[in-house]
Amino acid sequence: MKAFFSILLLCLIHASLFGQEKVSTSDSTIAISIKRHIPRIATQRSAMIPGWGQIYNKQYWKIPLVYGVLAIPAATYQYNADLYSKAKFAYEARFKESMGDNADISKIDPALKNLGLASLQSYRNIFRKDRDYSIMWFILGWGLNVLDATVSGHLKEFDINNDLSLKIQPNYQPQFRQAGLSLQLHFKNHSSK
Repeated sequence: MKAFFSILLLCLIHASLFGQEKVSTSDSTIAISIKRHIPRIATQRSAMIPGWGQIYNKQYWKIPLVYGVLAIPAATYQYNADLYSKAKFAYEARFKESMGDNADISKIDPALKNLGLASLQSYRNIFRKDRDYSIMWFILGWGLNVLDATVSGHLKEFDINNDLSLKIQPNYQPQFRQAGLSLQLHFKNHSSK
């Protein structure tokens, strides 16, 4: 866990040191810090470490949700992997018993001791399938984390001010002798960035 936080700290330091751009003026070159929001960075960070893209997007409230979504399949994986290994061992011990080797029967988990060979095989297959589904759900949750960081990064600088307007007014077309409604959509003039 200490290694995880050390890597996270190094990545944050790296991002803060190299987040400056040089601007040349007529006199000299000076370094200023430009606060541009780049959605690609949010995507890359979120793909590396879950929640890091949300930190970059300044959506701190999503971090517990991200780790909650990833914790469920991780805990389910651990639970099913443990039961899978117990059921697999019990199945192999019962199979050896049918061949005449009783050495491992005493090591079978007490909850599985009274089950037959077919039941143990069925349990083993169910726990393996559920373990594999947990991996799939974890990857899907991580992908949703990356998708959320990407979409939020793109919407971070989305313009929602009042310069966008829609006017509805009556209109008359003399060439067709028809009356109707006219919809006029006015956009704000975008200045160069």
